[in-house]
Amino acid sequence: MPRNRRRVLITGAGSGIGRELAIRAAAAGHHIALCGRRSSPLHDTLSLLPGDGHMVLPADITIPIHRQALAERIAQSWGGLDVLVNNAGVVPGGPFERMGDSDMEAAVATNLLAPMALTRELLPLLRRGHSPRVVNVGSMLGEIPYPLFAAYSATKAGLSAFSTALRRELAVEGIGVTHAAPRATRTRAAAPFEALAQPFGMRFDPPERVAERIWSAVERGRDVVWPGLQERFFVLLQRLFPGLVDRATVAQLKKAKNAIPSLFRPTTEQ
Repeated sequence: MPRNRRRVLITGAGSGIGRELAIRAAAAGHHIALCGRRSSPLHDTLSLLPGDGHMVLPADITIPIHRQALAERIAQSWGGLDVLVNNAGVVPGGPFERMGDSDMEAAVATNLLAPMALTRELLPLLRRGHSPRVVNVGSMLGEIPYPLFAAYSATKAGLSAFSTALRRELAVEGIGVTHAAPRATRTRAAAPFEALAQPFGMRFDPPERVAERIWSAVERGRDVVWPGLQERFFVLLQRLFPGLVDRATVAQLKKAKNAIPSLFRPTTEQ
């Protein structure tokens, strides 16, 4: 395979950022493997891709045997992998006391454990790749944790730390690691929480814009993808003066409670 035509595996490729990343990568002439839990959305994405040599690989990456089967299929079909995009994720939100064990377990399993384990499974194939790279799609909420998104913020903060540590570990092998931290994105997973996020002043970007930034960073071999200068400033503020961010988010939370009072009633009142 020509070195400028890369083999790309994208998880969560049935919609949102994953679908848009697949479209951009395919338009650039690359071969795409589309991974997700459900086959139908993956085939919908496939129908949008230009070029040939693409694959649909239904799998639940939180299940070990599915990850192993995914690695075996890619090894048989391509013999190696150039870009792994860990994009699949879930977005739990709402008051933390209402968060059930199953919600927290699903968030940790999908947003953190699955990308870690899948990366481990695919490292042998990445070592055979051309300019191999792991791309982890995190969130600004992993850099600036927000109330009402405690579990989600925790998993994305963990993914950010994993990306940094893995980048340093794999640098000696010539494998790059890109961590993307987009702000809120208008996806199916995030749709139920748009009203919840409005009092915090969160701006929802269209997935195609987010995917464009991420894929541009992949092509340039960049380590980190930020939404813009404003977000970089707030990340710096969070690290240097966390008390200021505390006061700002608490004030915003009070506005949210006034806007959606039913959301904050204690569970004993239900």
